Formats: sequence, C-alpha cells, structure tokens
Amino acid sequence: MMSTALLTGTPLAGRVAVVSGASSGMGAVTAERLAELGATVVVLARRKERLDSLVKNIEAAGGTALAPAVDITDRDAVQTTADQVVERFGKADLVFNNAGVQLISGIEELKVDDWQRQIDLNISGLMNVIAAFLPHLTDSAAQGKPADLINTSSIAATRILAKFSIISSRLGVPAGQNTGQLSGVSKRSASEPEDSSGHVDSPHPASTASSSLAALPIEPGIRCR
Repeated sequence: MMSTALLTGTPLAGRVAVVSGASSGMGAVTAERLAELGATVVVLARRKERLDSLVKNIEAAGGTALAPAVDITDRDAVQTTADQVVERFGKADLVFNNAGVQLISGIEELKVDDWQRQIDLNISGLMNVIAAFLPHLTDSAAQGKPADLINTSSIAATRILAKFSIISSRLGVPAGQNTGQLSGVSKRSASEPEDSSGHVDSPHPASTASSSLAALPIEPGIRCR
C-alpha cells in the first residue's frame, strides 16, 4: 500500500528542481514545497513580478530559488534558461512541467485563436521544456541518481465535459497542460530510454486555486490553472 505520510526534513537536499507555470496556483505552491523539502528551485513563467515575490517567500523560509522570466512557447528562450541553470546550480534532476492554459468554449464557437494558444502553450511549450531539460534528467539517471519528470495533465483528459471538446479531443488541446496528448506523451516518455532509471508521471487534478480560476465560467470540480 502506498504511504500517505507527509514528508518532513530535507529529503530533496542537493537536488535541482525546475517548475514551469510557477507564477500562481499549483506551480507556485509546489515550488515552495520543493524548496521546503530542501531542493534548489528554478521557477519559470512570464510574470516576473509574481516570480520575484515567490522567490522572496522561498528565501525568507531558508530556501534557494531562481526566477528567470521565460515564455515556454519560445524554444530558444527555454534552452537558454536550461543553460543558465547548469551554470548556476548544475543540471536539473526534477522537472515539474506544469505551465498551461485552459480556454473553454464549444467547438461550434470556432474560437480558433484560443485553440492555437492552447496548442502553443500546452503542447509546444510542454515539449520545449522536455527538450531543454531531458538531457539533464537522462544524465542524472545514467549516473544512478534520481531523475523525475512530472507533466501536469487534467481531469479533462479522462472525462467528457461540456465545452471541453477542444481541450480534450485529439484535434484540440489540453487544458491545463494537455489532455489525451499530454497523457500519451507522459506514458511514452516513461518507457524511453528503455535503460533509464528515471521516473515520469502525469497527475490529472481537477480544480486548483489560481489567478485565472475566478474568470472562467466553469462549475466546481473542473481543473484550471
């Protein structure tokens, strides 16, 4: 049976964790928790002022954090950030790939700009982060050290929900990171490379408190970030 005991102490001391979508919601609280457990945390998002505030909170609690403001849809910018992480802290060995957007509409509304925005962030952004940091993880795993990749998916990946057809379908994209596509990416990544000792996971949470939650016309129980 899986233990549900709350971790204490600093079991992540010496590890370098990268958290995307860290300016609010699940990303922000996860970054704080990883730092509390001893990890050095690199927080990624576009909203620099929010990241700076998060870093101040982490440092005030005795942790170490870096906040490079970056748009993860910009592949070169993400790679530059990964290089900066190596220069400052060494290679990352824990990546929480959490950035995403959830724009709800009926498919008949033809909000194609919203569709594209979700594709750019939830799919391309996801892959940009993987491309930049996977070499870090595989190197750590090859040395027999911990290596963890966590891709946040959504409950919309597993259920049929009104006005979530674009988010959930293969023709559209995930809300909150992705749905079927993201879950599929995570499952396939978990088996590649075959000789790796790293770990890949893809949680499917429902609603989480974030700066965008109040603006969305959705019912309780539907996850957004």
